[in-house]
Amino acid sequence: MNARHKQGRILPGFNITFGITVLYLSLMVILPLSMIVLHLASGDTQAALTSLISPRVLHALRLSFSLSLVAAFTNVIFGLLLAWILVRYRFPGRRLIDGVVDLPFALPTAVAGIALTTLYAPNGWLGSLLSLWGIKAAFTPLGIYVALIFVGLPFVVRSVQPVLEDFDSEVEEASLSLGAGRVRTFFAVILPVLWPSLLAGFSMAFARGLGEYGSVVFISGNMPMKTEIVPLLIMNRLEQFDYMGATSLGLLMLVVSFALMFVANVLQARLGERAAGVR
Repeated sequence: MNARHKQGRILPGFNITFGITVLYLSLMVILPLSMIVLHLASGDTQAALTSLISPRVLHALRLSFSLSLVAAFTNVIFGLLLAWILVRYRFPGRRLIDGVVDLPFALPTAVAGIALTTLYAPNGWLGSLLSLWGIKAAFTPLGIYVALIFVGLPFVVRSVQPVLEDFDSEVEEASLSLGAGRVRTFFAVILPVLWPSLLAGFSMAFARGLGEYGSVVFISGNMPMKTEIVPLLIMNRLEQFDYMGATSLGLLMLVVSFALMFVANVLQARLGERAAGVR
C-alpha cells in the first residue's frame, strides 16, 4: 500500500498537477471546440441545422462513414498481419519496414495525396494496370478508400505491436502442448489478449478517416454527389463563405466522433479486463 502511494506521488502535489492538466486540456482542446457550439448558437441555428439534411450533405456523410469504416476494418486485418510479422520473425529489411510503417505519420498529407493520385491515375503505374481490367481508382470512391487505408494503417500496427511484444510465449506453447492447433490457439489464447489493442487501432483509424482531408482532396476529384466527403464539403462551404453551414457540419462530426471514441474506450476497457483475466 505504501509502495503504491509513493508511486502515485512521483510528481509532488496532486492539486497542482491536476490543475495544470485541466487548464492545459481546457485551453488546447475544450475551449477551441466549444467555439463551434458558440458560433453556431450566435447565428441562424435553424437554417444551419436544416442544411444538414440536404441530399449533398447526406451523400457526403454516407460516403465518409462507409469508406472510413471499411478502410478501418481493412487496416485491422492487414495491420495485425504486419505487426505479427514484425514481432515474430527476423528477416533482412525488417527495421526498414518497421520505419516505413510510420511514414504516413510524418509525411504531409498533401504529399501523400499527390503521390497516390500520380500512382492511381489512369496514366499512372498502378492506374494503367487497373484500367486494363476496367477498374478506375483515381477520382472515384475506390481512390478515397485507398487513401484512408494509407493514413490509417500505422494506428493499428502501433497499437497491436507492443501487445504482441509483451505477450508471454509460454502461454502459447502451453496451449500447443495441450493439443490445441495453431488456429485454435490463436483464436482462443492470443486474440482475446489482442482485442483491446485492435479496437484501439480500429477506432483511431476510423476517426482519422472521418477527418482526413489532405490525402483525399487530390485523389477524390471532389465531385459533389460522387466523391465529396464531409471534410471536403466543409472546405467548400468555407470557400463559399457559408460559415454557418460549415460550422453545423463541424459540430455534427465533433459529436459523432466523440460518441464513437467514448464507446470504443468503454469497450476497450471491458475487453482489457477480460484479457487480464485470460492471462
